[in-house]
Amino acid sequence: MGYVIAMAGKGGTGKTTLAALLVRLMKEKKIGSILAVDADPNSNLAEALGMTLKDTIGQILDGVAKHPEKIPSGMPKDRFIEYEIQTAIQEGEGFDVLTMGRPEGPGCYCYANNVLRNVMGKLIKDYDYVVIDNEAGLEHLSRRTTRKADVLLVVSDATFPGLKAAARISELAKELEIEIAKRLLIINRSTGEIEKDKIKGMQLSFLGVIPADKAIEKISLNGNSMMDLKADSKALACLGRLGEKIWNKS
Repeated sequence: MGYVIAMAGKGGTGKTTLAALLVRLMKEKKIGSILAVDADPNSNLAEALGMTLKDTIGQILDGVAKHPEKIPSGMPKDRFIEYEIQTAIQEGEGFDVLTMGRPEGPGCYCYANNVLRNVMGKLIKDYDYVVIDNEAGLEHLSRRTTRKADVLLVVSDATFPGLKAAARISELAKELEIEIAKRLLIINRSTGEIEKDKIKGMQLSFLGVIPADKAIEKISLNGNSMMDLKADSKALACLGRLGEKIWNKS
């Protein structure tokens, strides 16, 4: 059974960037097979990992809805969709990528979440590690896209709104009875030390701080891949030191 790391956080905190860097580090450490899942409808993870975005779950669902005749005779619709999703998994160098995307049809978004959840239940068995970049905010939790995770990694900045959102994410995960073994908080793009009072009382274990990094900002502005980030990046080095506490299965 794969080890699931679910990323969450307020929009603009750099959640997808950290997800991409985490996949890069795990790949470089050669700790096992990795599936990176972009469960955010805004779909930026593939590009952040240096891959060209191809078929998404949303596009597959739209295609089936518009052309039901493509479903082979005698094959159930759900099984055909599952097959199409399996073929849509992009094979990278040291990791694979699956992208949810945003379906166009009315009411299709909830269905896309249900499909992703059902497919994930099967795919998790095929990989040693699964990193899920969830949609920003709380909606993905209320829809229960993620029902179970070994790690809930909540990304925040040092602002009050960011930390408040991080605390609420953890609270909601508990209210919804999502099974989580480790709940971790990471402060991203920090320019200094974090006051302990700001994170006191959270139902999250404070993992550490990732410093602001101009090299990452430049890559993001240019729309380049986090795989292009130089190995001497201070943010990458810092995440590398914290990584063992994230992907360690013990």
